Amino acid sequence: MKYIDEFRDGDRARHIAANIAAEVRPGTSYNFMEFCGGHTHAISRYGLTDMLPANVQMIHGPGCPVCVLPIGRIDMAIQLAMTRGVILCTYGDTMRVPASEGLSLIKAKARGGDIRMVYSAADALHLAEQNPTREVVFFAIGFETTTPPTALVLRDAQARAVKNFSVLCCHVLTPAAITHILEAAEARQYGTIPIDGFIGPAHVSIIIGTQPYEHFAETYSKPVVITGFEPLDVMQGILMLVRQVNAGRAVVENEFSRVVTREGNLTAQALMSQVFELRDSFEWRGLGEVPCSALKIRSAYADWDAERKFDLHYSSVPDHKQCECGAILRGVKRPADCKLFGTVCTPESPMGSCMVSNEGACAAHYSYGRFRDIAVVSA
Repeated sequence: MKYIDEFRDGDRARHIAANIAAEVRPGTSYNFMEFCGGHTHAISRYGLTDMLPANVQMIHGPGCPVCVLPIGRIDMAIQLAMTRGVILCTYGDTMRVPASEGLSLIKAKARGGDIRMVYSAADALHLAEQNPTREVVFFAIGFETTTPPTALVLRDAQARAVKNFSVLCCHVLTPAAITHILEAAEARQYGTIPIDGFIGPAHVSIIIGTQPYEHFAETYSKPVVITGFEPLDVMQGILMLVRQVNAGRAVVENEFSRVVTREGNLTAQALMSQVFELRDSFEWRGLGEVPCSALKIRSAYADWDAERKFDLHYSSVPDHKQCECGAILRGVKRPADCKLFGTVCTPESPMGSCMVSNEGACAAHYSYGRFRDIAVVSA
């Protein structure tokens, strides 16, 4: 298949669904977690759960970088804009993530903070060059997918000696989070669920390849299938997981072979290694402190590290007491289990991070699944 409509063909989807139904074993439960919010969005948008047998359950995982960004990190960015007078730049979804005291970056902007949405890290560097008398900080978030562009802009800032530019780095790493979900006792405060396999991230795997997931197959006996974001990609990935479970196998398979390789993008990996190093620990919303799960800027680029330049110190902040994002991000609860969902918490006025990005489990369910809940209750 070469064209996008071929990956959304209903007849082909029903054919794969029939194969799944024929191959699942009665009395066996198949619980698969899709780690990435792009898969969650596809599952909700195209109604894929309605095509699966009742004993095949999809569990929504951490989702997207916006969803797992803790309140304390957003507070740091707001502090820079409101008390340090910097021009703060970041991606669009980050603007709406709830922070402390009812604030968000977009609300801080309304109160006078010079906070601007950009489409790339390079836009922020260009802005710094246009405003040499102002400090410009790029609030960088993302999994491994968006990390290479941040590394590139830091390298360019150093090469061009743009001293009024810096990066507040909140890039996080997916393999460490998967490990934490599987084994960390402190992450189980929200409860535990059986996971029989993973739908692995697509765009992330373009960068890091399939090799990092082999650890989960070998150590935890959990099959992983790297899957694209189109509905037929996801359905085929589910079928591949079902077959592995039935055969008692646990290996990494690559459904997204049209763009993902075992080694990944070695040029991007080298650039990331040149500019960044591992943090000892980093807080993820819903997972708590996750060891070796995020990146910080190397000392060679210290002049462009906003945490060093502005002497910033992180403080953890608890979520709203009634917000279930922590449990939803771990897959322990579903969006409809939250009392705030669809009433107090909507995409227009999100109370939790899962409702902000359209890849968040709550936002996806609000857009494509909430009326199904009403039908179930009525029945």
